Amino acid sequence: MLNIILFGAPGCGKGTQAKRLAERYNLHHISTGEVIRSEIARATALGRSMESYISRGELAPDAIVVEMISDYMHSHKGEGSIFDGFPRTTAQAEAFDKMLDGMGLKVDVMIYMDVPEQELVDRILLRGKESGRADDASEEVIRNRIEIYRAQTAVVADYYSAQNKYTRIDGHGTMDEVFERICGVIDSL
Repeated sequence: MLNIILFGAPGCGKGTQAKRLAERYNLHHISTGEVIRSEIARATALGRSMESYISRGELAPDAIVVEMISDYMHSHKGEGSIFDGFPRTTAQAEAFDKMLDGMGLKVDVMIYMDVPEQELVDRILLRGKESGRADDASEEVIRNRIEIYRAQTAVVADYYSAQNKYTRIDGHGTMDEVFERICGVIDSL
């Protein structure tokens, strides 16, 4: 049973690739961003608490995200998963590892999708036009998200690298080219 983390800056294609990988490898796909957006759309207490963070392009508080993932993992015991957008901080990674260890599981690999910044901005702006997502419509908010990613999230790569569970792939190219690079990593596990 595989537990894979897809990692990279906003707009690198994690969601697109995670859906394809989930199908190929029969894994559950969990996107913290999609879960949070769903909570906001349903106007739940979690959604209301998260809305102000998301509209500014900021990360959700660790405790809320970890609780959401814990609920997910306990309801999907014994099934492999691909995580898209989690963990986003070292504190989340540490809590995630403890949670998995308590369930007799582990992270098998973190795959970092490396994409140049201007391409990230261009991709997100295009996605914003197509999806209508407020956090994808402003270049200022997008660049803020990328800056927050660099400051708070990129360090998670160091955490998994220290455990020899980190692999970088070139995230530039067609969806199929990137998909095959990721599959090459998974198939070598």
